Amino acid sequence: MAMSKFALACLLMVGGVAVAAEGTRPEVGKAAADFELADLQGTKHTLATTAKKGPVVLMVLRGFPGYQCPVCNKQVGQYLAAADKFKAKGATVLMVYPGPSKGLKEHAAEFVTGKTLPEGFHLLIDPDYTFIDKYDLRWDAPGETAYPSTFVIDKDRKVVFAKISKTHGDRAAAEDVLKALP
Repeated sequence: MAMSKFALACLLMVGGVAVAAEGTRPEVGKAAADFELADLQGTKHTLATTAKKGPVVLMVLRGFPGYQCPVCNKQVGQYLAAADKFKAKGATVLMVYPGPSKGLKEHAAEFVTGKTLPEGFHLLIDPDYTFIDKYDLRWDAPGETAYPSTFVIDKDRKVVFAKISKTHGDRAAAEDVLKALP
């Protein structure tokens, strides 16, 4: 199948796997673009380094659209309850909390208050939607931040599972993600 010049311009190769250019959503079968985000302690995490250790579950939360999203809380709770299963699969779970820089760290800390993040689970903050824009997941509507999304990425950064929700609900269940893990 022939590709348009535009489609060819939007792809590059990473380790022999086509990766979408900046501002393009990750797709199954393509490599996910690398990123670097910090957790609440200031430790920086990159997709490239994390994926070398094993599969990555990348969960994009809504952040703080004026309140802590109850559906995000429910989804994260479901994944935390299955933490031993994720660990058994050798997976790292990266949860991205986007929002404006001002107050983002405080809102993210509030989101995890009362939650224990087990080994292999990291809440990363995305100041000013840099990551969200890079992955083309910005839900640019009043009172919104990012499309709630979940991806499974293998050690070569290839996306093997993707679910992008266009509503507050319809999230990727932990059991579905566990089945998708290599």
